[in-house]
Amino acid sequence: QVQLVESGGGLVQAGGSLSLSCTVSGSMRRLDGMGWYRQAPGKERELVATITSSGSTKYADSAKGRFTISGDNAKNTVYLQMNTLQPEDTAVYYCNAVGIGRIGLRENYWGQGTQVTVSS
Repeated sequence: QVQLVESGGGLVQAGGSLSLSCTVSGSMRRLDGMGWYRQAPGKERELVATITSSGSTKYADSAKGRFTISGDNAKNTVYLQMNTLQPEDTAVYYCNAVGIGRIGLRENYWGQGTQVTVSS
């Protein structure tokens, strides 16, 4: 079955950097895109960045200029390079994958989440 495995979270000081990665394992007929979402304590989950299999990217306003999303189609892996991190970036970051499953329906998968904590 399809699973998403995330890594790279941790504790950093304001202004520091972290790199997250997420790899999709299992079977999917077609992987159309992947993305990163985050959920801070007491807040709703929000989109951070997405990337399609063709390389098109979108960013939340808060991420533009600081975060970079990239992917490796051969490895079914997506990355998120986060620079100049601020305390407001503290959240659990979740990897997401969308595409067409084995039975032909659109599927949406989520990773378990990785904690990012930015101290001031």
